[in-house]
Amino acid sequence: MIMGIASLVFIPLLAIALVHFIWALGFNYPVKDEKTLAQTVAGFKDIEKMPPRIMSALVGAGILGAGIWVLAMADPMQSLTLTLGGAILALVFLGRGIFGYTKKWAELTPEQPFRTLDKKLYSPLCIAIGVGILSLVFWRVF
Repeated sequence: MIMGIASLVFIPLLAIALVHFIWALGFNYPVKDEKTLAQTVAGFKDIEKMPPRIMSALVGAGILGAGIWVLAMADPMQSLTLTLGGAILALVFLGRGIFGYTKKWAELTPEQPFRTLDKKLYSPLCIAIGVGILSLVFWRVF
């Protein structure tokens, strides 16, 4: 069961990491131009272009690292470091997901289609990932 949960959490993390690596290479996937991509995936007020490619690469690496950490949490061997790290990851994803529904976040990221996608996809996905990681933490503790 624990490996199934870890796999279900890892799959979207891998997909998100891969798309960040694609953006780091300069591709505008899944849209036609950089401005539309920035308005779709970043959404900050008056955004005209994507953040620097190195940032996309670093975010992709961080998300891939989180995914690998999640898979490692499926190991039944007790490790306080692995469990605490998982708890921190869960809080990061839950925090991002919840913050996505705040007025402050809406003010920072008003661009469409990001605003709509964040409410319907990005924030709920972050919450789901956070809940999945939190369930792995509880599985390891109890």
